[in-house]
Amino acid sequence: MKKVLFITYFWPPSGKASLHFPLDIIRHLPKDKIEPIILTVEEETFTQKDESLLRKVDPNWTIIKSKALEPFNLYRFFIGKKKNEKLVSSETISTENKSLTHKISLWIRLNLFIPDARIGWNFTAVKKAKSFIIKNKIDAIVSIGPPHSSHLIGLKLSKKFSIPHYPVLIDPWVDIVYYKNLSRSCITKIIDNHFEKSVLHNAKQVIFVNKSTEEDYQKKYSFLKSKTNVLYWGYDEDDFKSLPLNPLPKEGDFKDKEKLIVHAGNIFAYQNPKKFFKQIKIEIDKGNKFKFKFISTVDPQIIDYLNEIGLKQVVELLGFLPYKEMIQQILEADLLLVCSSEPRHVPGKLFEALRTGNPIIAFGDNNEEVKEIVENSKSGMMFRYDESGVEILNELEKIKPDQNFALQFNRALISKKFYEIISKSL
Repeated sequence: MKKVLFITYFWPPSGKASLHFPLDIIRHLPKDKIEPIILTVEEETFTQKDESLLRKVDPNWTIIKSKALEPFNLYRFFIGKKKNEKLVSSETISTENKSLTHKISLWIRLNLFIPDARIGWNFTAVKKAKSFIIKNKIDAIVSIGPPHSSHLIGLKLSKKFSIPHYPVLIDPWVDIVYYKNLSRSCITKIIDNHFEKSVLHNAKQVIFVNKSTEEDYQKKYSFLKSKTNVLYWGYDEDDFKSLPLNPLPKEGDFKDKEKLIVHAGNIFAYQNPKKFFKQIKIEIDKGNKFKFKFISTVDPQIIDYLNEIGLKQVVELLGFLPYKEMIQQILEADLLLVCSSEPRHVPGKLFEALRTGNPIIAFGDNNEEVKEIVENSKSGMMFRYDESGVEILNELEKIKPDQNFALQFNRALISKKFYEIISKSL
C-alpha cells in the first residue's frame, strides 16, 4: 500500500467548486493500492459550506488540518463588513469599486501576498506535514491549485524529503485571467514567475485540466514537454446515478413554452454575453417566453446590465446551492449557458452540462477547445462574445446531443488515468 499526500486548500464541507476534482479523483483511486493522506485547512471562511459533500469523504482517510492566516477577515474589517459576512469573489478583485480602502486592500493582496492570498496557510501546513512525514513514509505528493501557494508547500516537502511531486494546475498561475485588468508590480511578477518555474522544474509530472493550458506552458517552459498530462475536469457519475438522461427534444416541444436558460457557477464581468442577453430581450418583445436562472455568484455589473436592458423580471438569482440541488436545476433547463473566460479556459460546469443531455449555448473568444467539445458532442453551438447566438434559438428543437459523449469524462475513468501517471514513481 503506497501513501500519497494530497495538498488541497478546499475540502468538504467547503462548497468551493474546485474541490470536486481532487475529492472524486481520491475517491476513485484503487483502495488496495493507494492510501490517501489529505492536508487541508482547518477552517475556510471565504466560501459557502455544503455539508452534503461530507458523505463523499471516507472516514478511514487520514486528514491533516492546520490553521490558515487568512487576509479576508482583515479585508472585511478594512472595508467595513462584519466578520461572518459573506464576500463575493468578484467583489474582492473589482475594478469598479473606487473607494480608497478597496484600492489599498486590492494592491496589498496583489503585491504582498505572493503567489496568492492563501499563502498564510503555508507556514502551519508545512509544519504539520513535516511532523507527519517524519513518522510516516510518504511515496508521492500531489498539490492542487489554485490556490497556487499549495504547490509551494508541495515543493518544500518534496525537496526536504526527496519525494516525487505532482502539481495539478486547475487554472494558469502567473497570468491567471483575473489579473488581466489588475496592477501587479514588476518585482511581484518576477517573484511569482520564480515560484512557478521552481515548482514546475522540480515536478515529477505536471497535470493540467485542458490541452490549451498544457500547450501554453510547454511554450513557456521547454523542460515541460516530456512531463505534462491533461486530465479533463469531468463530472462524477455517482451524482447522476439516480437521475435519468433527459429525452431528446421533439418538434413542437418549445412552441409557446417558457424556455428556461440556466447558468451554473460564478460569472464575472468579463464573461458577460451582452449581445445574447439583448437578443433574449428582442425575443421576449416578440412574444416569446424566456426565463433565466443563475446559480452561484453573479458579478454586480452583469446584474446591472440585465436590469438596464429590461430583463429584471425574467431573472432569478438562486445564489449558492448544495451540489445535488445544482444538478437538479441544470437538469430542468431547456438551454444551458456556459461562458469561458479565455482560450485556456474549459469551464468545469461544461462537463456536468454535457452529462445532462440538455442543449448548450457557449460563449468565448478564440476558445477552440470548448468549441470542439460542444460540437463533437452535438450538444449545441459556441459563439464569440460579440455575437448574439440567435442561430441556436432558431434551431433549438433540432439539437440532438450525443448523450453517450459525456461518459468519457466520468471522474472514475479520469482517476484511473491519474493513478497510471503517479504509479510510475511508486
